[in-house]
Amino acid sequence: MDSQLKRGLLEVCVLAAIKKEDSYGYKIIKDISPYVEISESTLYPILKRLESSDCITVYTMEHNSRLRKYYKITDGGIERIQAFLREWKSVMRAYEFIKEECDYE
Repeated sequence: MDSQLKRGLLEVCVLAAIKKEDSYGYKIIKDISPYVEISESTLYPILKRLESSDCITVYTMEHNSRLRKYYKITDGGIERIQAFLREWKSVMRAYEFIKEECDYE
């Protein structure tokens, strides 16, 4: 898969993983990994980019006597998911065309 496309997909997957509730790195990986392969070395740069683009905010809370970073989606992050879903419809139309023209199932 094209690296730019995969990067964009992973970013939206991370946003989707924290949309319902704030989450932390290990749980985000656990939630996403049944659908898309993701590692810590991939996740944390994505989280930094999402924070820099105001799609998420970060805060710390104590858990088992240690500080844990939690990630919370912002209105900008929700807008990013919505834009992705709108754009994905056109990607799927192109996919269907390619699949049909090449006789793939």
